[in-house]
Amino acid sequence: MAAAFELTRPELAGRFDVTVYQLGWRLGGKGASGRGAHGRVEEHGLHVWMGFYENAFRLVRECYAELGRRPDRCPIATWEDAFTPAPHIGVVDQTPGGGWLPWTATFASAPGNPGDPLPDGHRWTMATYVARAIGLVRSLLAHLEPAAGAAEPRGDGVGRLLRMVQLGQLTSLAAVVQAVGALETVLTVGGVAEENVLIGLLDAVSAAARAQIEARAAADVAVSRVWTVMDITLATIRGILRFGLLTHPLGFDAIDDYDCREWLLLNGCSARSVESGFLRGLYDLGLSYEEGDPTRPRTSAGQGVRSVLRAFFTYRGAFYWRMQAGMGDVVFAPLYEVLRRRGVRFAFFHRLEHVRVAWDAPSRHVEALDFDVQAQVVGAEYAPLIEVGGLPCWPAAPDFAQLVDGERLRLEGWDFESWWDTRRAGTRTLRVGEDFDLVVLGVGLGAVPHVCRELVARDARWRAMVDRVRTVPSQAFQLWLREDMDALGWSGPAVHLSGFVEPFDTWADMRHLVARERWPEPPRAIAYFCNVLADLEPEPRRTDPTYPERARAAVRANAVRFLERDVRHLWPRAVDAEGRFRWELLVAGTGTGPGGAARFETQYWNAAVNPSDRYVLSLPGTSRFRISPLDRTYDNLTIAGDWTSCGFNAGCVEAAVMSGRLAAHALAESPPLEAIVGYDHP
Repeated sequence: MAAAFELTRPELAGRFDVTVYQLGWRLGGKGASGRGAHGRVEEHGLHVWMGFYENAFRLVRECYAELGRRPDRCPIATWEDAFTPAPHIGVVDQTPGGGWLPWTATFASAPGNPGDPLPDGHRWTMATYVARAIGLVRSLLAHLEPAAGAAEPRGDGVGRLLRMVQLGQLTSLAAVVQAVGALETVLTVGGVAEENVLIGLLDAVSAAARAQIEARAAADVAVSRVWTVMDITLATIRGILRFGLLTHPLGFDAIDDYDCREWLLLNGCSARSVESGFLRGLYDLGLSYEEGDPTRPRTSAGQGVRSVLRAFFTYRGAFYWRMQAGMGDVVFAPLYEVLRRRGVRFAFFHRLEHVRVAWDAPSRHVEALDFDVQAQVVGAEYAPLIEVGGLPCWPAAPDFAQLVDGERLRLEGWDFESWWDTRRAGTRTLRVGEDFDLVVLGVGLGAVPHVCRELVARDARWRAMVDRVRTVPSQAFQLWLREDMDALGWSGPAVHLSGFVEPFDTWADMRHLVARERWPEPPRAIAYFCNVLADLEPEPRRTDPTYPERARAAVRANAVRFLERDVRHLWPRAVDAEGRFRWELLVAGTGTGPGGAARFETQYWNAAVNPSDRYVLSLPGTSRFRISPLDRTYDNLTIAGDWTSCGFNAGCVEAAVMSGRLAAHALAESPPLEAIVGYDHP
């Protein structure tokens, strides 16, 4: 969608005639959502935008401005209506006794909003990240020792630090605060040429801080958590200096071969900090578990450190931004409406089956695209949106009345979004020169081996990409509850929390969506849970139509077990006196609904096992195998998705939008590369 938006900008004066071929009835892929019974939002998974998503926010802000909805007619008319700050975040630590202790924080608002114009020539550099990181350490130390104040940046910072170290003056926390302030001055304004000198000074300060704080941390949970953040931050700074990242031409990619935890340990971080809920939560946010196994946490140090520094030091407005309806409602419905106004055509119910390549032509190119037409549309085009409370939304099921033989298809249970449902109403082949000139391949990476069989078989780079850049399924479930969070035992504002127990380590309090749904008796709370999911089989076969339902059954069993065994650590009053989950808390919709665990059937859960829905991992040593949208190997083909080499190689909205903008640049030389925030590659 980002590529289509860029290619149809008015300033390109109609240079590109764009058609989107879409599986099923709705846009969005992993970000799709639908409205089910009572207008309830049903997501593929949990989606929260981060405050450093500059490209993604710029896209939606421009989209809403062009859409021009009237506030008196639509409840979400502007981007400010669509996204609101969500500064409250949390992780969970396990206690020695086997319990779980939440750790929540409210992040201060940062100047500006994501997507605001950046100053001319603005560019985040490694030196900027280091200066911000040491500033964080100083602030945390000052929090522990407020009477120490901050070091005044006067005189030679290196000389002052050397004297403090040589004279053994780092024997109090106040002295450590002063030393870190001096180190911050050195890293901010320069004054030393040798990185090994900086590393020695940093090591001395780190050792002094550890000696002063660790004893206090053992007896004080709050101090322990502050020290965990400092320990990880100091190790990160040391690693940047030790690996020469300040001047390395590859930047963060120079440490791509290391796992993030491994790299932190190499650079002096304690094992305790590496195993903390803080770092575990960062792995959870990226579903960073090889083969979906929670006992195998792995993510590239290059991408992991890049993500953390971008997230904590470049966010604007709020750390998180919460969508005020489903992602399909807030993002993809407005994009659909704007693109249709621009003349983009949407061919729904088209399942891509084969990308054919002309191998023997003077220049290799895509010569044909083979589709299964899943259903024939009655009339000229399919109208996909419905209205819920005045808001255009995607329904959770197709409108069978708009399809030829629609009632029969409904009764036979055709599933247009399932890779395993291969039924079709016909086929369609598009040929280069007749039906298209250029192709933007925007499927998920998990689908590439199936739809690009020739490319994978004959091109070693594509084969290496699908072999090395791995994907995993994910699982999610949503609850609508009769009691509010205070009554359930969770006090405080709505939070986004990670680092909890498996199989559902991430929870978001989505109480704000009650107003967007249409319940006869509104629930008092809404909760979303998600996590990675292991494959039931190493290579699920398309010939096994039972696989999707077996995967859904596994998610259901995981969710029921989680509610019966684990949710009490978050919501202590959601269980009865004997510790059993109170199933009557779940809103059934109409009537009393079933009792006991059977009541879970009235909720929503999802197993994202379709190839194109699988989540893309950032495993160590794999970034080099990603192919860029700028690659010109095939002269009429570019690619778009969070699985490409796009400058932010992680499974997220920002990476997808950056990739889409790069794909547009590959075809139109617009937008200019310098306008893609965070794209630092040559």
